[in-house]
Amino acid sequence: MLLKDKHIILGITGSIAAYKAATLTRLLIKEGAQVKIIVTPLAKEFITPVTLATLSKNTVLCDFFHHDDGAWNSHIELGLWADLMLVAPASANTLAKMAHGIADNLLLTTYLSVRCPVMAAPAMDTDMFQHTATQHNIELLKQRGVSFIEPPSGELASGLIGKGRMEEPEQILEQVVRFFKQTTSFAGKNILITAGPTHEYIDPVRYIGNASSGKMGYAIAAAFANSGANVTLISGPVTEKINHPNVTVVHVVSAQEMLQQCNVFFKKSDIIFRSSGQSSGIVNVALKVKNKNSFLQEVKKKTYINVNKTEDALSPFEF
Repeated sequence: MLLKDKHIILGITGSIAAYKAATLTRLLIKEGAQVKIIVTPLAKEFITPVTLATLSKNTVLCDFFHHDDGAWNSHIELGLWADLMLVAPASANTLAKMAHGIADNLLLTTYLSVRCPVMAAPAMDTDMFQHTATQHNIELLKQRGVSFIEPPSGELASGLIGKGRMEEPEQILEQVVRFFKQTTSFAGKNILITAGPTHEYIDPVRYIGNASSGKMGYAIAAAFANSGANVTLISGPVTEKINHPNVTVVHVVSAQEMLQQCNVFFKKSDIIFRSSGQSSGIVNVALKVKNKNSFLQEVKKKTYINVNKTEDALSPFEF
């Protein structure tokens, strides 16, 4: 059994592909997983809770509370219980709500509460999948650590041929198994990563720096976090985001600040990645000017700005 004692929340949304969730549930159970299923109200139009409850051996959840006795379905408890949340099929509507923090059903409140990794298998018509809004939502969720099982191309319910149909349950199972193998490969290891540029200020608004995006460092951080490692990411000023329970982001601005933070975490780290685009020069004395004219006046007075070489954030340490 490849998934023995793994706790998986299977979220099912309103899509014709919901019928595949029955096979997916059966496959997960067969590999030893414990599966709790949450359906959206519209999902019940495509597959019955009785079928899913029989296959999962658990009550299928949909409402926030039971209408007969008022018992509460706690999304907090579900979030703490799960090792993985898998949304399959994931409709365009649900992906949009996940991306923008809308919590109007039990599946979505649980998504916002889980501390475990989240996977999603999109299912929709090809035009909906390719729409700019959907692609933007998918990118937002990827930045926040959601893993996506890409939909293959093929015949869709509309009769069109294109990308958008949910991946087959057997392939989804393979990816879930692969995920759990990855999550233990670096378990217990402490990873230190530097990412992004540093800014060395000339005056309150001007600085010496570069166009480093930080994407490489953030991608490395996500990969190690998904493999079970504890990651410290020391990041210069970037627009990249990461939301993963195994990643601690330390924000810095200057090379000196990056050096200080590396000094804090260096001895605790098992593996270190230097992927930052650190500025090579630091202004000897920053000018205290507030506008262009005063800046030019200061430059005319001095005719030059003293710039010293910065110390590499990890160069003082022996490897």
